[in-house]
Amino acid sequence: MELQRIMTQSLGPCQVPSPLNLNTITGDSIGNFVADNVWVRHNTTVDETDTTPELLFEKAGPREKIYFEPAKLRVAIVTCGGLCPGLNNVIRSAYRELCGYGVTEILGIRYGYLGMNPAAGLTPIRLTDDVVEDIHKEGGTMLGSSRGEQPIAVIVDYLQQNGIQVLIAIGGDGTQRGACAISAEARRRLAPIAVVGVPKTIDNDISYVQRSFGFTTAVDKAREVLACAHNEAHDYPNGIAIVRLMGRDSGFIAAMATVVSQEVNFTLIPEMPFRLEGDNGLLAALRRRLERKRHALIVVAEGAGQDLFPDHQRRVDVSGNVVHQDIGIFLRDRIAAYFRERGIAVAMKYIDPSYIIRSLPAGAEDAALCDRYARCAVHAAMAGKTEVLISYWNQFIHVPLALATEQRQRVTPDSQLWSSVLSATRQPPLML
Repeated sequence: MELQRIMTQSLGPCQVPSPLNLNTITGDSIGNFVADNVWVRHNTTVDETDTTPELLFEKAGPREKIYFEPAKLRVAIVTCGGLCPGLNNVIRSAYRELCGYGVTEILGIRYGYLGMNPAAGLTPIRLTDDVVEDIHKEGGTMLGSSRGEQPIAVIVDYLQQNGIQVLIAIGGDGTQRGACAISAEARRRLAPIAVVGVPKTIDNDISYVQRSFGFTTAVDKAREVLACAHNEAHDYPNGIAIVRLMGRDSGFIAAMATVVSQEVNFTLIPEMPFRLEGDNGLLAALRRRLERKRHALIVVAEGAGQDLFPDHQRRVDVSGNVVHQDIGIFLRDRIAAYFRERGIAVAMKYIDPSYIIRSLPAGAEDAALCDRYARCAVHAAMAGKTEVLISYWNQFIHVPLALATEQRQRVTPDSQLWSSVLSATRQPPLML
């Protein structure tokens, strides 16, 4: 099988000895540097009949030689897009790792990329020990966030004028597309600015990332909501509970929450089209469920069923994403009307915990993941890596931003995850 090494951009040769107390000796109880010639396989299984080249990614971690002189370095950290559990954890751990290198000038950009547009009049925060002391205990982001694009040339002007040579961009696919454009513009200007991305999306939809931070916390909280929703449905005759979860284009939260809950009867996600009407449609399947069990719990991802709405209602937001119609309210009203028309009394409950889940502090597993993501981002930046995303794929790796943002990661019909959903819900494989 042919091996294809996925190379990342670098600002130049690394000639500065790392100040970290690490070495290259194994077994001496001292942590080790990561060599540049260590690679991580994309696939852990081998299909001998597959002739597709095997992708190898650079292993992330501290390098023995670095590109920047820490004492002369100014670093900026920015958080963009929707809120997500763990943002403050990443900020704090990145700050602490930078201090370990000896960097003293660390700025927090206010309100996302907007904070690097002078027209907004926003002053960055100088991060200190006192500032970051307890931020990991809180949800949201201490820096604030925003959506929407800002002029790339203006952002690079800001970085150059303020002497910022490292930008750590924490955000989802839109944020990382912006980071890729910022890096490309800096490279065009021959400006030695390292741009490193940290994947933030509770939807878990960034390509070549097994798990983005915040996802586990979101699923855990969603499970609590589903337990309550199940009680609301179960304890009334013909009780129906609908829970709308996040998942704009990918249904990972809805699918995984269904699997861990084991109480859901119908899971609707963007990747799996469904119809309401007809013998194979959702409404008929729901009616049969009530006839058998007298209650039902439905989970719907926010991006599911958008083809049920007229096309002329669609519009885009400031980030260029399609603004989805509210499928939760739509289903609630359509299901209620369906049973009312047939003279069947139902007890309908509708729950949308989306923004509660977004603003939670990180759980234990996500907090640990955030710490590793942040420190790997700092190591990459100090080694002069740029236009790169830190990813977790069995190990922590470097993924070129252009590759990571090429397309979204989605639930596939033949995946073990979706098979588990169908087994847990016992819903029809197709409702078309």
